[in-house]
Amino acid sequence: MGTFTVGLVPHPTKSVVDSVAILRDWTTRSDAHLLAMTADATRVGDGVELVDEAAFRERVSVVVALGGDGTMLGAMRLVAERPVPVLGVNYGNVGFLVEVEPRDLPEALDRIGEKQFSLEAHHALEVTHTSSGFENTYLAFNDVSVARRPGEGVVSADLVLDDTPYGFYKADAIVASTPAGSTAYNYAAGGPILSPAVAAVVVTPVAPMSGIDRSVVLGPRELLRFEIGDGTHSAALEIDGRVMADVSAGCVVALRLRRDAGQVIRLDADRHGRKGRLKLSLLDLPLREDQLLELVPSDVRARFRERVERGERA
Repeated sequence: MGTFTVGLVPHPTKSVVDSVAILRDWTTRSDAHLLAMTADATRVGDGVELVDEAAFRERVSVVVALGGDGTMLGAMRLVAERPVPVLGVNYGNVGFLVEVEPRDLPEALDRIGEKQFSLEAHHALEVTHTSSGFENTYLAFNDVSVARRPGEGVVSADLVLDDTPYGFYKADAIVASTPAGSTAYNYAAGGPILSPAVAAVVVTPVAPMSGIDRSVVLGPRELLRFEIGDGTHSAALEIDGRVMADVSAGCVVALRLRRDAGQVIRLDADRHGRKGRLKLSLLDLPLREDQLLELVPSDVRARFRERVERGERA
């Protein structure tokens, strides 16, 4: 790939020093340069150039996110104005987005150096929150939710599509998600899973009491907004699971799909897709032993098969 700059985005609390050491060693062999943000200095250690957020965005050729899905989403938001490829190394739990386990990082880096990977485009939701004449904008790769706070009543909102009233919600929360995010809060609330090949937005109410009580799937060009109504005293606006603002009566939350807002490096897209489907099925479907094995690292699968073979011979 020639000389290029690798940006590091580490997990905010977990130690990732082993992976950083692997990356440092690899850069000395591949004519690459390591970069991280000054705020992450204590987590990445020595041997990594530290810059501010603006310089990081401008200079990186590829980003390595060392964490779970939350860290991956943060890295994608960070470079969304200049969507360079992002590789996820799993320091989280389930990990729907991340593909590489820490033990497999050396092989993954060699494959990246040899251009043996594909890029998976991800859509995002552009969010505009207006309250008392003030406007803030956000970007969500998974989902946006307006959720009630305990003891503060329900969420009441009108749904407006391209300036046309569509109906209203009265529920514990309203979730709008991308296809990738449809497997998260939307799925837990009983909403449908959207194929990554579909450019669409799905809106699902959580514990609806009246009004729209099922999911609505919208096209990529439709501008939707939630006009927050009376009865909503203090709700939370969550962007990819992070509380970003307070929402109350009179607020407006407008959403539009931004296509191909991020790029994720895939080393084995087919296997990653199978693992994602199996992880979802663990929630409510029984699995065969061979299907469960797809969820574990390759070296663990090999050791398991060796034990089975020894048992069969015995």
